[in-house]
Amino acid sequence: MSAAASPLRFLAVFTLLSLSMGISVGVSKIVTPLYALHLGAGPAQIGLITSGGMVGMLVMALPIGFMVDHWGPQRLFVIGSVLGGTTYALLPLVASPWFLLGATTAVGFFMPLRFVSLNSVFFAHIRKMGTSRAGWSRATHMSGMFLIGPGVGALLASRLGFTLTWWLVAASFAVTLAVSPWVMGAQASSDGKAAQDRPRGLAGLGALLRDRELREVNAIDFVSQSTTQYTTTFILLIALQTFHLDAPQASGLVTAWGVAFIAMLLLGGPIIGRLGPAASVRLGFATVAGALLLLGGAAEVTGLWAGVMLQGLGAGLVQGVNLGRIVAAGARHGQGRVSGLNLLVGPLGGLLGSGLGGLLGQHLGLQHVFFCFLPVYALLTWWQQRHGRASAVAATV
Repeated sequence: MSAAASPLRFLAVFTLLSLSMGISVGVSKIVTPLYALHLGAGPAQIGLITSGGMVGMLVMALPIGFMVDHWGPQRLFVIGSVLGGTTYALLPLVASPWFLLGATTAVGFFMPLRFVSLNSVFFAHIRKMGTSRAGWSRATHMSGMFLIGPGVGALLASRLGFTLTWWLVAASFAVTLAVSPWVMGAQASSDGKAAQDRPRGLAGLGALLRDRELREVNAIDFVSQSTTQYTTTFILLIALQTFHLDAPQASGLVTAWGVAFIAMLLLGGPIIGRLGPAASVRLGFATVAGALLLLGGAAEVTGLWAGVMLQGLGAGLVQGVNLGRIVAAGARHGQGRVSGLNLLVGPLGGLLGSGLGGLLGQHLGLQHVFFCFLPVYALLTWWQQRHGRASAVAATV
């Protein structure tokens, strides 16, 4: 069944589907390290287990994008859902940290089948509905992953135990599989068929890399994800060690960032429509730069609160523009492969932000690392003003 004939129905069902998928990811992110501790895993093993899924995401994101354009999103979404749900269902049957590591790594290979397929369908629809809602996909998924899923995961693990919790996660895959036909419409399928005429393999990858606007979009996303990952990872340590907050207060800073980011994704369309994409990106850069100054120089905890919320708003505005431009790039190259490339760039930026940022923090102090991001945003702002690549057609609102 297709939701293509009813844009509002498509958005409603898509929102529920994306939110449900985000909740399952949020639950697994919390339950995985808790289960690893339950199995007796040491710190090194837990680090491997929690990062194992990233390997599959980085390896598979771009190939899956080309596969979505070639075979269509619905078939790959089904395969990813069946494989991912089955893996989670098997988790409680072998009580070993190494089995847990293998399972989480395998899930990382399966999840791009779901995420890239769903994003390509959403962007194909949103291209005709108006890109002012382009941020809804990321916003609904992140709401489930960051705002709802962690609390649900902790509650399920404490009340039901790990076996039932993993089986509920597996069952959520079956639910999304049952709902998916209402989202995977004929409109998206025809987009996939048209993409078959585009270059494939290395020729298709070369076409993506030669697209100057797409390179700029991914460069901006890389920097934005690096800043976001550093903030959401180390603001907890800064709050605990420097400002002596307790754990709930410190975690509230990450929640505040998430609320601000999601609110801008959902509500920022009119701002982008009024200012235009280029001016909106520069406003987002300026907002993030102001946040970095606050976070790096904060002497009181109020500076941290103001900084994380400003950074969430600025990052959300930049992301809203970028998502609109990704929709436009999908019309040129195929929505699946563009979504896959973007799914690859974000985690790479996140790894740099947490890895290199942590190393710099050991030498400069964690707060001072926020200042290190400022020259990068100044360079991006100069590039935007000089080349003006944020195309108006990419943000048709």
